[in-house]
Amino acid sequence: MKEKGSKFKKICFLYIVFYFLTFHLSAYSQNKPLERIISLGPSITEELYLLGAGDRIVGVTTYCKRPPQVIKKEKVGTVIEVNVEKIFSLKPDLVIATSLTKQKDVEKLKKLGIKVIVFPAAKNFAQLCEQFLELGKIIGKEKEAKEIIEAANKAINYISEKIKNLDRPKVLVQIGSRPLWVATKDSFIGDLIEFAGGKNIKTTKEGLFSKEQVVIENPDVIIITTMGITGEKEKENWQRYKTINAVKNNRIYIIDSYKLCSPTPVSFVETLEELVNILHPNIYEK
Repeated sequence: MKEKGSKFKKICFLYIVFYFLTFHLSAYSQNKPLERIISLGPSITEELYLLGAGDRIVGVTTYCKRPPQVIKKEKVGTVIEVNVEKIFSLKPDLVIATSLTKQKDVEKLKKLGIKVIVFPAAKNFAQLCEQFLELGKIIGKEKEAKEIIEAANKAINYISEKIKNLDRPKVLVQIGSRPLWVATKDSFIGDLIEFAGGKNIKTTKEGLFSKEQVVIENPDVIIITTMGITGEKEKENWQRYKTINAVKNNRIYIIDSYKLCSPTPVSFVETLEELVNILHPNIYEK
């Protein structure tokens, strides 16, 4: 009987040890540092560098060009088409995709046992900050993310104070040419216009617009992005509409699409300051 009791105790002991090791090894695997990250979005790549995690990046897209040191990183495709085999060969702990990444590729990566997180395109500055904070939490940089967001909000509040009593010029931001596609109010470009002390002439959620409607709305400022269109050529096209205030007063500007269409909390503020200077020249000298 003593022998049976001793065996039973050994079995219980071994079971407890097995359970303990299994539980803690599982917890370790779930909480281990993410040392090998692949980014499938330009703004995500830039945000990782802002959070001090650039050294963890092992792969990016061909569209990821900021900051300059990212050029040396391995390329795994574009923001839409990715090389699943290349990604697998880099043995990532985490792949961060965007809503532009093909779903079939996301599923392939998951089936290969790779952890994938998808960040949808932010619709406004609030969502941009929410996603940035979430990214910080995921990679263990929540404190840094909070500090960056706090600094961005302080800068925006400062700008708001500078422009609060100024007239708001009517603004059109063109992001596509054939057909004419413009920034809507419900977007982070819409937020940029609003925060910069302007009034977006496109108040609906649909970005499609016509030249005739632009003439009717008569914007004081036209801003053209370089995404998919030749800025100077578009500027020449607008010059034909002599009745538009932006044309009459020579207030047509061209801005790099990267600044307007791939923001981080930091670049959002930088672009905002540029827009303030466009809409309210010399405001910072007052």
